[in-house]
Amino acid sequence: MAGRIPSSRVVAVGAILFAVVVLAVTIGPSALSSAQGDSSSWQVIAEERGLTEADLRAAAMTYTPSGVMDPYVMVASGGHSGQVFIIGMPSMRLLRSVAVFTPEPWQGYGYGAGEEVLAGGDMNGRQVRWGDTHHPALSETNGDYDGQWAFINDKANARVAVIDLRDFETKQIVNNPLFLNDHGGTFVTPNTEYIIEGGQYGQPLGSEYAPLAEYETAYRGMITFWKFDREAGRIDPSQSFAMELPPYWQDLCDSGKLVSDGWVFCNSINTELATGGIEKGNPPFEAGASRNTTDFLHIINLKAAEAVYKAGNTVEIAGMQVITLDTVIENDLLFFTPEPRSPHGVDIAPGGDYIVVSGKLDPHVTVYSFQKILDTIAAGTTETDQYGVPILPYESVLEAQVEVGLGPLHTQFGPDGYAYTSLFLDSAVARWSIGAEGYRPQDGWSLISKVPIQYNVGHIAAAEGDTVSPDGQFLVALNKWSVDRFLNTGPLLPQNFQLIDIGQEGDTLQVLYDMPFGVGEPHYAQIIKADKLAAWEVYPEVGWNPLTQSPDPNSVAQGTEGVTREGNEVTVRMTAVRSHFTPEHVEIKAGDKVKWTITNVERARDATHGFSIPYYGINLSIEPGETVTFEFEATEPGVFSWYCTEFCSALHLEMMGYLTIEPE
Repeated sequence: MAGRIPSSRVVAVGAILFAVVVLAVTIGPSALSSAQGDSSSWQVIAEERGLTEADLRAAAMTYTPSGVMDPYVMVASGGHSGQVFIIGMPSMRLLRSVAVFTPEPWQGYGYGAGEEVLAGGDMNGRQVRWGDTHHPALSETNGDYDGQWAFINDKANARVAVIDLRDFETKQIVNNPLFLNDHGGTFVTPNTEYIIEGGQYGQPLGSEYAPLAEYETAYRGMITFWKFDREAGRIDPSQSFAMELPPYWQDLCDSGKLVSDGWVFCNSINTELATGGIEKGNPPFEAGASRNTTDFLHIINLKAAEAVYKAGNTVEIAGMQVITLDTVIENDLLFFTPEPRSPHGVDIAPGGDYIVVSGKLDPHVTVYSFQKILDTIAAGTTETDQYGVPILPYESVLEAQVEVGLGPLHTQFGPDGYAYTSLFLDSAVARWSIGAEGYRPQDGWSLISKVPIQYNVGHIAAAEGDTVSPDGQFLVALNKWSVDRFLNTGPLLPQNFQLIDIGQEGDTLQVLYDMPFGVGEPHYAQIIKADKLAAWEVYPEVGWNPLTQSPDPNSVAQGTEGVTREGNEVTVRMTAVRSHFTPEHVEIKAGDKVKWTITNVERARDATHGFSIPYYGINLSIEPGETVTFEFEATEPGVFSWYCTEFCSALHLEMMGYLTIEPE
């Protein structure tokens, strides 16, 4: 933790640096020369580059000197890369990629290690080795990030992964047997009892065949509540359950907190039940699914649903316990209320008392009162949708509407009663006030200001901006287009992560930094205070198994290395240390089945060793203290040189050995 700037000092540090810059610009370089030497160079550079005072302020706010740590960490989805990315803030430095759904050679994930985890996401015996990561979620305690776990969904294949933040490695992938796509995941309940995974496009549960002509009767929506076992650090499918929903397209979900703890809110599109078919003369999906003036906000009583599940009032579909739609309705587990057409985001205010929804085709954010929702449920309603789900009257649950601009999508919150909403069509972020007690009643429900961004923003992420205690210093706009922001490297352009200063009061918002992101299509992120993370510098003991997070009984101690044979089964026990592997020769025969264990006996931080065997597709990253075991069949005779793939010492090139495979 040495060298880290506490989050409370970010504004002060930025202000001091800014003051120095402005002072130098104001009084000239000669007045500072006695204290700083010849300081004219930076001023000349600023003038030659045409840097404005705002540019210099932005530089002062984001500059992070060598050896000084970022006070915030952003956990961002990696889109089509199938991975998760870790970014320091405000430096916007990429710190780490986390291999999740896709093999990744630098970490040896899927190339001798991690196969067991990846196999957990296989579907009906078919290997699936890519994913579309969308919505990461950090584990929470009492509605605040606790820095222990991260979760991520795969929209393309309806899978959920668990990442341990002690070593930032994926430990588990579970496959949802009910659906093939999910978009409303992953979001956690305030104490991470459940990981919420909402579906997206309607389909028959279990992915059984049914013609589109039977869409209204055979197709359904879905939401799954994966039970998370903190002690084991794993999702427990045996304690997890799902709810059957009408075949609207459930979109994003969020969990209630504080006063609304125990409830879950999801928005939806395509209440029209459109099935497309432009090639058959039908309205295309984008028109057919946007005809209604409103869609349905889903209001789910999770505590009551959990009780129904535990009472055994479920059916089994494809191995998953499911509360059927009839049972959902009978037990008052689900309510609807109208929401703006084509919504794309539901976000819960820090107190859990207000639910914010934005409709892409409505210039307002619509704010619902949780207390009014409870009161309306208690009063009863006679209106239902065509499947029998009760509909709460819109005017009974509405708290306010704030006109923010064109194409509102997602909302994050600050500690000062401000909310921030991304505007896709305006290419801007709006700051607006929550005009209620405990927030900013003096400002009312009103738009405060906007800041232009480049371009086509989707999600936004504020520092701890979706917890019970937002931090309120920085916000990042995750922009889909970059157009003219970066040097051209061909038609495929990077995404643009724009860092925005939201730490000033009133109508002042400033874009500080553009970060090109040329990996996949990052979708959403969460930002945690860095001092909440407690990642290991080295593994706790020599011989550590990262999958079990415990000592590996097969680890190799120095002095016990060697090669043994039993029939055609060969066991190789090896250690790695600067600057050699022991043993350095492994002599086997074609047809042998090989089990090879390597322990990195280093205890120095960053003393990682790599290991690769050509042709056989083995490539490992072995961190200090780690033990890795891989297996292969020696099908190809010949001479294969292995080497340390991670530059580790002055004699790195000499850290190698020979695998010789004698022909049969």
